[in-house]
Amino acid sequence: MYSASTVVLYLAAWAFLLHSLLRRETIQAQRLLVLIALGTAVHFVAALLSIKTSQGYHFGFFKVPSLFFAVINLVVLLSSLRKPLHNLFLFLLPLSVTSILVSSIEDASKVTHHLSLTVITHIMLSVLAYSMLTIASLQALLLAYQNYQLRHKHLRGVMGLLPPLQTMETLLFELVWAGEILLTLSIITGVMFTTSFVEQHLSHKTVFSVLSWLIYALLLWGRHTLGWRGAAAIRWTLGGFAALMLAYFGSKLVLELILHRV
Repeated sequence: MYSASTVVLYLAAWAFLLHSLLRRETIQAQRLLVLIALGTAVHFVAALLSIKTSQGYHFGFFKVPSLFFAVINLVVLLSSLRKPLHNLFLFLLPLSVTSILVSSIEDASKVTHHLSLTVITHIMLSVLAYSMLTIASLQALLLAYQNYQLRHKHLRGVMGLLPPLQTMETLLFELVWAGEILLTLSIITGVMFTTSFVEQHLSHKTVFSVLSWLIYALLLWGRHTLGWRGAAAIRWTLGGFAALMLAYFGSKLVLELILHRV
């Protein structure tokens, strides 16, 4: 029920946004954000009920992305209150609906865990970190597109739907900072409950998580000391995200879908 309600609210918000953009009308941002806020609230309920089962917690390969996008939508929603970012939902809402639909078809009884408070804290910090850095990566891709279009003097079409380049770049580094802090806390709490990296199948995840942390740290250092922006910022952001996705989804893919291990 909650998943279906979320899909309806998201699709209604997406249709409202798309209709306004195609007709080049002034977007009634307040109505749009209220609709998205309702959808995001229901989305959180649907995602948490999907993960918390009667047998325990189920953080399956197809389950977690739904929670990621709930967090992503909340972050962009809050950011939209002070920056003109609501057009980003034109891309985020279809992805959110896809994550919900994919989450609903996975067998919730396949993998369950009874988790301690420390482990749950680590997982929630990881979800927040991955969500922040996912938005940062989307920002980087949009920045790359904007830079390309500006170099070729294409100022119409999709370019008119996106916030100004400087606003997008500022938000990118705000998201990277927030994501790096959360990733640091995630790694620290992960080390706290780990007894054996090999026996718990965490070696691969740990190596790529630390590699991602180092890449983002170098990006922030380069921004602060060398003034990195534009192409350099985009490359480092996407490089860190690639390592982060290998850390989580690479491990989940191999362990759950290929080796069929918990």
